[in-house]
Amino acid sequence: MTDTNDAAAGQATEGAAAPGMSIVAQYIKDLSFENPNAPGSLQPKEQPKLDINVNVSAQPMGEGQYEVVMTLTANAKTPEMAVFAIELIYAGLFRVSGVPEEHIHPFVLIECPRMLFPFARNILADASRNGGFPPLMLDPIDFAALYRQNMGQANEAAAQKPN
Repeated sequence: MTDTNDAAAGQATEGAAAPGMSIVAQYIKDLSFENPNAPGSLQPKEQPKLDINVNVSAQPMGEGQYEVVMTLTANAKTPEMAVFAIELIYAGLFRVSGVPEEHIHPFVLIECPRMLFPFARNILADASRNGGFPPLMLDPIDFAALYRQNMGQANEAAAQKPN
């Protein structure tokens, strides 16, 4: 009797595809580096204040495919001047399979950016180094926490919206 139950469990597992993701393509959509006060900005008198922002969005591109766009901006300033500004819009086209419809949104906005981030981080490091500064090495980003934060803000905004 155990063999029959094990066989039925095995068939059920085979029928439901395991969640999977593959990168079809990844690419820079836009890259901007500004060093408006060079050469003075290359030797600031004090440590610049660094402001970093991250945004992630996604849109369906066909059957099981999603374009995920990550926007990273970094602005370095001292009280006297803007030191540098970098904006990178980096994207990937992902094929997602075996993920239930109700889980697609968080899956695409958490797992896909996690795959793109190391490449985007490297591009920012190279851009800042090529601009005459030390490489900007971003700390790893917790995309699950970012997703929860963005969903909380969206829910809060929806609750405040008059009916």
